[in-house]
Amino acid sequence: MQLGWDQDTYIKAYRYAAEAHNGQKMPGTDLPYIMHVSLVSMEVLAALQADPGLDRDLALQCALLHDVMEDTGKTYTEINRLFGEMVAQGVSALSKNKEIPDKTIRMRDSLNRIQQQPREIWVVKLADRITNLQPPPKEWTTPKKEEYRKEAIEIYNTLHNASKLLADRLLMKIDRYKIYIQ
Repeated sequence: MQLGWDQDTYIKAYRYAAEAHNGQKMPGTDLPYIMHVSLVSMEVLAALQADPGLDRDLALQCALLHDVMEDTGKTYTEINRLFGEMVAQGVSALSKNKEIPDKTIRMRDSLNRIQQQPREIWVVKLADRITNLQPPPKEWTTPKKEEYRKEAIEIYNTLHNASKLLADRLLMKIDRYKIYIQ
């Protein structure tokens, strides 16, 4: 059976992500952060099944590596050297610019950079937010939860054309997230 993606490339990216995120926890849990990365790649795999025209290796590598620049300090140069220019550009676009102090502007900047990338990168962002719309950390205030849901709507509005499957899932998750806002 032809998978359409390279298992060794996947393993290389997964291992790199696991090492980069080693010791980190998913916010509000005791679970290792690599679980988030795994869930994002699972969502991307579902999108790839629904849309065979996507570059599977690009999408999966970016799914696995999407937070390494933003959350671990890994550099564009290193990712480019290990995984190539397309992956490095995708991961860079998926990383928020911490030098932008305003969170709303930071999100808009990231979405603008994602829109300049191939559709596979859009798919990763949809998958990331789907995965993040889980029960929020207990310490989050109601306004923070409302803002997070509002960001999810902005992501949907900006990137929904990337994948009907993931766009529909994101809308469902956005709707269900209302139960956490009281």
